[in-house]
Amino acid sequence: MNAKRLLLSKLPLLLLMSTIAISCTQDKSHRKAYQWPQIDPPIAAIKPHVRSLHGDTVADPYYWLNDYFKKGPDSSAVIEYLEAENAYTDSMMKGTEALQAKLFDEMKGRIKEQDESVPYFKNGYYYYTRTEEGKQYFKFCRKKGGLDAPEEILLDVDRLAEGHPYYAASGFNVSPDNRLLAYGVDTVSRRQYTIHVKNLETGEVLRDAIPGTSGGSVWANDNRTLFYTQNNPATLLTEKIMRHTLGADSDGDGVVYHESDNTNYIGVGKAKSGKFIYIYSGGTLSSETRYLDADDPMGTFKVFQPRMPEVLYSVTALADRFLIVTNQNATNFKLMECPFDQTGQEHWKEVIPHRPDVLLEDVDEFRDFLVVSERKNGLTQLAIRNLKDGSEHYLDFGEEAYTAYPSANPEYNTSTLRYGYTSLTTPSSTYDYDMVTHKKTLLKQQEVVGGYNGADYVTERLYATAKDGTLVPISLVYKKGFQKDGNAPLLLYGYGAYGATMDPSFSSSRLSLLDRGFVFAIAHIRGGQEMGRQWYEDGKMMKKKNSFTDFIDCGQFLVDQRYTSSAHLYAMGGSAGGLLMGAVANMAPKLWHGIVAQVPFVDVVNTMLDESIPLTTNEYDEWGNPNDEDAYEYIKRYSPYENIEAKAYPHILVTTGLHDSQVQYFEPAKWVAKLRTTKTDNHVLLLKTEMDYGHGGASGRFDYLKEIALEYSFLFALEGMVD
Repeated sequence: MNAKRLLLSKLPLLLLMSTIAISCTQDKSHRKAYQWPQIDPPIAAIKPHVRSLHGDTVADPYYWLNDYFKKGPDSSAVIEYLEAENAYTDSMMKGTEALQAKLFDEMKGRIKEQDESVPYFKNGYYYYTRTEEGKQYFKFCRKKGGLDAPEEILLDVDRLAEGHPYYAASGFNVSPDNRLLAYGVDTVSRRQYTIHVKNLETGEVLRDAIPGTSGGSVWANDNRTLFYTQNNPATLLTEKIMRHTLGADSDGDGVVYHESDNTNYIGVGKAKSGKFIYIYSGGTLSSETRYLDADDPMGTFKVFQPRMPEVLYSVTALADRFLIVTNQNATNFKLMECPFDQTGQEHWKEVIPHRPDVLLEDVDEFRDFLVVSERKNGLTQLAIRNLKDGSEHYLDFGEEAYTAYPSANPEYNTSTLRYGYTSLTTPSSTYDYDMVTHKKTLLKQQEVVGGYNGADYVTERLYATAKDGTLVPISLVYKKGFQKDGNAPLLLYGYGAYGATMDPSFSSSRLSLLDRGFVFAIAHIRGGQEMGRQWYEDGKMMKKKNSFTDFIDCGQFLVDQRYTSSAHLYAMGGSAGGLLMGAVANMAPKLWHGIVAQVPFVDVVNTMLDESIPLTTNEYDEWGNPNDEDAYEYIKRYSPYENIEAKAYPHILVTTGLHDSQVQYFEPAKWVAKLRTTKTDNHVLLLKTEMDYGHGGASGRFDYLKEIALEYSFLFALEGMVD
């Protein structure tokens, strides 16, 4: 449901097929229809429940399915229903078990099991993670002074995860004196972390254990004070910024900021220079920053600039002044500066003006340089500014469609920029860039075990015309030998919410689709921020339907251009992209042969009316608050659950997690239950609930591939490509 909890694309490894073989898979005569078992699906019980609001009365017979979440009387019945749906899915997909196993081995076989991340330098140490053969997790390590120094294993996550179906460790944060490591642990997949502190000299994990947090933390410069974000235990909202002193009981931690507006997210961070600690409070439309001298942890945070209506701003500290990225009178944002002792907006001076064709996304500060992340024509740009002489230049990436971004750059006193680069055909790559000499150095490119040649694949950037005349970008990739005759299967992915951009990137798992003749495409629809801030504004609130019609228009364009046909067109999206899937299934059911809806946000009205559901109130500026009658009517007209009709739908696979904190399991469960009893077709409808996981699926680096193998097998079954 949220950009900050954006479901990263799980779209998903051996290059076994030649160009000739791929061409053959596009020929329907070489396919054999999968025989779906003729068994009856589970039918959820109907229990009376009525929603009445704004003079509108709506029956919701599957409302009871939220009882496991609400700890209601039907909790056990909910689990029984979800398990019955799982058993049905397993039975329906039984004929694909061999294929699923093959796909899993294929995709896992492309992953280098014994691997190491590119080390980054911070405060005298090189930090990195490494993985071992057969292990699901990783080890967090460092070396002092140089890469030839002895290795210190700071955290062995492989060992810590033993015995846990789910284990996530994050928020690694080493104290300024390099002696202590703070880190967060979640063993339930609800994104509720307990912060622990480890003495790196003795190996002892201190008795300090702070539950109910977002996982991250910030050290003050005294090496004994931690600031962290505490979540509300029921709604999971980021609610308080707390101050913890080592050795003290966390029950006595002090509140340094309490967010009174439950539509805002809050967080705490630290300037790269180490001089300031920040508290950020922001919603979709406005924000506010507080700051504190990191040498004075017991001091009082100061308001940088009081919140202004419909103005967002973020703060970065240089050695002698603050920089401010803001949209004040600047739709695509601009860069301002002010002195340390005069932070009110009346003292802000312009550094980079607003540009109608360039979105200013972020700045990354160094002692002598500033790296500005921008977006133009839907693509990322990195501008390098020399703070000494004011000169500026851009990095040249040399491809038509790509993704580039600043990577790990924790060191302030350096002239080297670490950045990442990828495209639909270029594996994830890490570069160092000397901002003085302009020299690029490739440090590492993701290895695809078994061999990979990017020249065997073709990527294109297309534009579909939306119904209102807007040009919507589409990025796509396929293997050479593809014939544009309408017979190829095509998977169209979309998200379109929170201003999150779905930039083109490489996936080794996706090769299992491409090597079997699939085309993979991303629809860069409104609601994201690919084409600037207005692109987002035109796909949210009372313009949300633009996201859905854009996606439909992209699908129709690909059919019209003979990249595929409706008999071979598939759609996929997760979370807010799952809402997209539900909406396009209702609005254009005949366009798609099949849909994969991952953890879909499909019961929008009821969720946005229930403030006890985690993160609901944070979403009002994204979807609208249905307590307002106009918002209620608009949301109700597109919410997938509300708009199921007695008509034929595509084949649909729905996935969810019982412990999902972002989109609760009962939304997809209710949607499937209602679809089963309403739709008029005999197409396949499957619900798979991971009983041990949450929003992002499995935590191990291989287990998630089983989910992808299921999704791909569903698509291959619909294409008659199981053998």
